[in-house]
Amino acid sequence: MPGPGLVNWRRSDDFAPLVLVMSGQERSRLVRSLGEVAKTLVVGWPTDDGKEYIEAVRSCLDAIRGNVPAKTARAALIRAAEEAGIPVIALIH
Repeated sequence: MPGPGLVNWRRSDDFAPLVLVMSGQERSRLVRSLGEVAKTLVVGWPTDDGKEYIEAVRSCLDAIRGNVPAKTARAALIRAAEEAGIPVIALIH
């Protein structure tokens, strides 16, 4: 259960899913929640710099804290993917 001000970052009903087409061993990554955004940015991202990457990490943390909606972190993730040359496939929710 999340603490005061925190959202349930593993919940996916307020997050429109998307697929990132990554290179390497994991060719595609389904992202369905803020938790998966965080894991993707911290563990699966090909680089740890870039303006949009830093903004995506910040937006994800803000969304987990309940300061911004999940869709803000999702949009930031898409911009970071564009910056890194990672194709994004939006899924119908």
